[in-house]
Amino acid sequence: MTNSITDLMYRNLLDVFNEKDPARRSLAISQIYSGDVVWHEADQDFTGHEALARRATELQAQFPGWDFQPFGPVSVNHDIGHLAFHFGPANQPAAATGMDIARCKDGVIVELYTFVNASGEPS
Repeated sequence: MTNSITDLMYRNLLDVFNEKDPARRSLAISQIYSGDVVWHEADQDFTGHEALARRATELQAQFPGWDFQPFGPVSVNHDIGHLAFHFGPANQPAAATGMDIARCKDGVIVELYTFVNASGEPS
C-alpha cells in the first residue's frame, strides 16, 4: 500500500492516537510507520512500533475521554508533512493544541516530531 503524506498525517493522528482498540492501533502502526520510526516529543524519544504503541496507550490512559482533532489542512513540503491539532475532552473546547511534523519515505513515516501548546493557543 502506498500512502500519500496527507493520508499518513491524518492516519497518524486519528488511526493511532485516537484509536482505543489495541489490535486496530497495532495494524495502523504497521501500515503508517517504518519499523525503525523515531518519534520525538519535547522531553523523550521513542523508536520502533512497540515503543510508539506503548506511548499511545500511555497517553490515552493519562487523558481518558480526550481525543485529537485535526486543525486545518495538512501541509506538504517535499517529504515533510505538517498537521496542526486540538486535544482535549471529546465535544469540548481544546485543552491543548499542537502540531505533528513527519518525514516520510517510501509511503511511511520514518520520523515524527510532536509539539504541544498546553494553553490551547493555535499552533
